[in-house]
Amino acid sequence: MDRLRVGILFGGCSEEHPVSVKSAREVARNLDLDKYEPFYIGITEGGGWRLCGGPGEGWENGGRPVVLSSDRSVHGLLVLDRGRYEVIRLDVVLPVLHGRLGEDGAVQGLLELSGIPYVGCDVQSSALCMDKSLTYVVARGAGVATPDFRAVAAGEEPDPGRFTYPVFVKPARSGSSFGVGQVSRWEELAGAVEAARRYDSKVLIEEAVVGGEVGCAVLGNGPDLVVGEVDRIALSHGFFRIHQESAPESGSENSTAIVPADIPAESRLLVQETAKTVYRALGCTGLARVDMFLTEDGGVVLNEVNTLPGLTSYSRYPRMMSAAGWSLADVVDRVVSLALEGRR
Repeated sequence: MDRLRVGILFGGCSEEHPVSVKSAREVARNLDLDKYEPFYIGITEGGGWRLCGGPGEGWENGGRPVVLSSDRSVHGLLVLDRGRYEVIRLDVVLPVLHGRLGEDGAVQGLLELSGIPYVGCDVQSSALCMDKSLTYVVARGAGVATPDFRAVAAGEEPDPGRFTYPVFVKPARSGSSFGVGQVSRWEELAGAVEAARRYDSKVLIEEAVVGGEVGCAVLGNGPDLVVGEVDRIALSHGFFRIHQESAPESGSENSTAIVPADIPAESRLLVQETAKTVYRALGCTGLARVDMFLTEDGGVVLNEVNTLPGLTSYSRYPRMMSAAGWSLADVVDRVVSLALEGRR
């Protein structure tokens, strides 16, 4: 049987470029080469596309320039070489991209134009989940609790006196914890907004939810969803800042992910059911990680949704799925199958 020709996109222009490269390396280690013929397309931090041998060290300096054709009759890549081009037809694309221009609908729109099936959420759900304020609006409509928040537009200066402190200030459309700050006094608000605007012109100011952070990995489409084991983030101090560590492989300075979460069985079920409700309400497909707060009274409050969660050796999504009996190879097989089921 012919192997499936899979284009694996990684790297990208966002601040999460290094994490994406690490995710792609983990995917490469777990890819079944009897089933798949991989074509690795690395996107440099400057936005250049390179067809390379894989996401190993030095990939940015090798490979050949390549573009994804928006011509559906090509259905794949155009590799540029000395004034000529070679066509590589693809069966499916697996984006292993995080953050801006990776999971915000931009790449998904390009893939829609190309006509190539792709793994993960479509344009609309990717854009919705990337904008935390829109995520909250949709989740509230589905009956899911969210923090009270205010979105601050570009050029707008919020009145510090209208908020009850502490609050969190964060870019509305950015990944991980980049630009996120905790504000305890009104005098600190302007500086936190300025810091968040380094990553997005639209800023979110939201109440600090009293509770522990938990997460749930979701896999599947529509009514047919699988959830991983719930995890809990145990903090020693401060707040959870993912991908801000100097050496994340060796652990975080202030947090530990406990999988399965050491929470009551009824709380575990509530977290999983809420994650599925959020996933469906936002139109997610393929995979996503839903992050929430578990409050002292046993309630659940949504934090955010990651439509292309990290897949590194230390990332939360693969650890939650592994605890539920799904290896990363199993996850890849499933999301590729979903992409090929003709739902685009």
